[in-house]
Amino acid sequence: MTWQELVDRIRTAGRYDSDAEAERVLRAVLTVLGGHVVGDERCELVRVLPAEAGALLAAQVPVTEPVTAPGFVDRVARALAPFTPAEARWATSTVLTVVADEAGDALTRRILAGLPRGYALLFGLAELAPAA
Repeated sequence: MTWQELVDRIRTAGRYDSDAEAERVLRAVLTVLGGHVVGDERCELVRVLPAEAGALLAAQVPVTEPVTAPGFVDRVARALAPFTPAEARWATSTVLTVVADEAGDALTRRILAGLPRGYALLFGLAELAPAA
């Protein structure tokens, strides 16, 4: 997949009006994601995505404290100001769902295992809790 193909997928999935808007959303979400995915999963995700996307991920300094899924969306909202919280959730979910599709189930599950609970829905997956 090329960078342009990734932008096209984000534009289609997110129903954005232009490539520029889709690219802005893609860059913002990948920049925030880059600080949260570390280790082997980060390296593998960098290899799976187009070079431009991988560079955005790899350039980020890992966060020192885990951030909740709502906190992640808040960071995306700040990067995409003046997006509303709902628009930021949509943007985040759009990008992470496409990234999960490209990464495949095994890598996506490993990425989710390294994040706090609550991220699965952002990646387009159900997060089932064990029955009590």
